[in-house]
Amino acid sequence: MSELSKAAIEAQLNTVQDRYLEKDIVSSNAVKSIELTDDKILVRIELGYPAGDYRNELKKQVEEALAGFNTALDITIEQKIEAHAVQKSLKRISGIKNIIAVASGKGGVGKSTTSANLALALASDGAQVGILDADIYGPSQPRMLGMSGTPESKDGTTLEPMQNHGLKAMSIGFLVEEDTPMIWRGPMVTQALEQLLKDTNWGDLDYLIVDLPPGTGDTQLTLSQKIPVSGAVIVTTPQDIALLDARKGLAMFEKVEVPVLGIVENMSIHICSECGHAEHIFGQGGGERMSEEYKVDFLGSLPLDIHIREQADNGNPTVIADPDGKVAGMYRDISRRMASRLAEQSKDYSSKFPNIVIQNT
Repeated sequence: MSELSKAAIEAQLNTVQDRYLEKDIVSSNAVKSIELTDDKILVRIELGYPAGDYRNELKKQVEEALAGFNTALDITIEQKIEAHAVQKSLKRISGIKNIIAVASGKGGVGKSTTSANLALALASDGAQVGILDADIYGPSQPRMLGMSGTPESKDGTTLEPMQNHGLKAMSIGFLVEEDTPMIWRGPMVTQALEQLLKDTNWGDLDYLIVDLPPGTGDTQLTLSQKIPVSGAVIVTTPQDIALLDARKGLAMFEKVEVPVLGIVENMSIHICSECGHAEHIFGQGGGERMSEEYKVDFLGSLPLDIHIREQADNGNPTVIADPDGKVAGMYRDISRRMASRLAEQSKDYSSKFPNIVIQNT
């Protein structure tokens, strides 16, 4: 068929919006090929983020958009996760495509719970995911992910990550007793963080989620200066005092040229389990106002829900404990928005360039 017919098909595909990229699938370069045969239209779509069962919804939208051609359709939707650029002075760690830092300026906003559930949501959508617990003083990921024991070392030098729920994980909590206080000065903490990252055999990962401790101190500075990060996510609550500290975290990443993928507002609303009354205990709309002020994306809000806390304490975070529930759906929506924002960032092409060797002959 003629180019005009292909153009007509493309024009129809222009009407299909990717919910997470918030743009049509043509302008987002998701449509990789349109082929026409005597009796069929073949369209191949490639998403740059793990979309899970959203691909079925998107496929249905494409089929509806092309239904007017009265021709058999063959729609393929794949997902391909690329490595993205890191700080200019650093090189990406071999095998790890993208490191995403999850940070908060203030403690107690549910950052670790959010980190665990976002990592699990990415994995449930088809990505290879690891999580690094960078909180040396107060590691919580071992308990939240239901992991215990000591990592193995096959060569006496490197560590094998612990695994559960389809995630690979490393934490100082695996190397010390749970009730042992870490009475370390800053340089020891930063050295431990680097070792946990670089001396762990992560294998091939699409994403490594780094659960940062609260604040903007030594650990955060080490991460931004020595660890190749593709993007960061800020977790806050609507409370003014939490937002003040969250702004400091966001400004820190901007100064060290780590793109902020967006803001997550946790504990945004509480719904009484007895009467169903909804109440904004910590205020309302703070995360959205902050995103508008700093011109970064608002990735979504999460409720103050007793089940989120109970499930994390029991080692089965919400995405695992209640995968079909409303809150798990919220975490998946946020993880897809986060990954789709990263997919729009500059890609890392360093591995595609050949090594040039000059020899005297």
